[in-house]
Amino acid sequence: MDKQHLRLILNGKSAGRSDVRSAVEAVRAMGHVVSVRVTFEAGDITRLAQEALRDHEDQKIDTLVSGGGDGTLHEVVDAVLHSVPVGESPPFAFAVLPLGTANDFARHIRLDPSDITSCLRFAARASAKPMDIGEVNGCSFVNMATGGFGTQVTAQTDPNLKRVLGGAAYLFTGLNRFSELAACQARIEAEGFEWEGAFLALAIGNGRRAGGGIRLCPRAKLDDGFLDLTILPFPKSGKAIDLLQTLLDRGADDLTHGLIMRRVRHVQIETEKSVQFNLDGEPRNGQSWQIAIRHHCIDMRR
Repeated sequence: MDKQHLRLILNGKSAGRSDVRSAVEAVRAMGHVVSVRVTFEAGDITRLAQEALRDHEDQKIDTLVSGGGDGTLHEVVDAVLHSVPVGESPPFAFAVLPLGTANDFARHIRLDPSDITSCLRFAARASAKPMDIGEVNGCSFVNMATGGFGTQVTAQTDPNLKRVLGGAAYLFTGLNRFSELAACQARIEAEGFEWEGAFLALAIGNGRRAGGGIRLCPRAKLDDGFLDLTILPFPKSGKAIDLLQTLLDRGADDLTHGLIMRRVRHVQIETEKSVQFNLDGEPRNGQSWQIAIRHHCIDMRR
């Protein structure tokens, strides 16, 4: 096995975890180099991503590891892609050390967040495979972009509740906010597809799960050159609560008759009022959204 140089960008919230330190020591004991950089404040991920690109020239970094949740991975990949010259690919592969609450992307690639040492060993040993990246208004997302009520649940879930309940906190908060349900009016256009109406939630998935394991795009693939679009129209029958509860509890699999699902390369969404979109859990607000896929944009150890 070739010796690897792993550069770990570690979310400062996890810097004190003993399992992270044990994982780093275990991988170093395998003969690999693990250089660690810890975030402290806003802007650090961009700075550290640019540092990794500079260091690659003389230190030959093989893999840039994102140590945190889906939001940290989103920031790391987006920062690198914005720092690489147009038309060029990042000079190293990416990997994930899942230290967040939901870890939806990590679970998609079959990592076990309860065994951090195994996850870092995987980053050192796994093959780097080409992977697509989604893009919303010029900002990258790795796993999924979501809009509508479901994104409000993610953004507004109490951090203390997340620590106690984990991913189930998203469901708990959603079930206690049904009184605030409101339809989002939108026009959605993609190649060979147009839809206009009120939606309860929608998702554009490169991956399959978001919000703590909810299968919003159950057939999405990370490397097929497509995004999976899922629209949950706002029901006219007054069963919005039942629909959303089923979606949060069981995912899109049990709502096949109530959903609109398409595979797309480009999507344009215009909303009547400002709506919140989450890119890998990171919130954005607006009314006009240009969404596209960047085929085989990065290499991911998966």
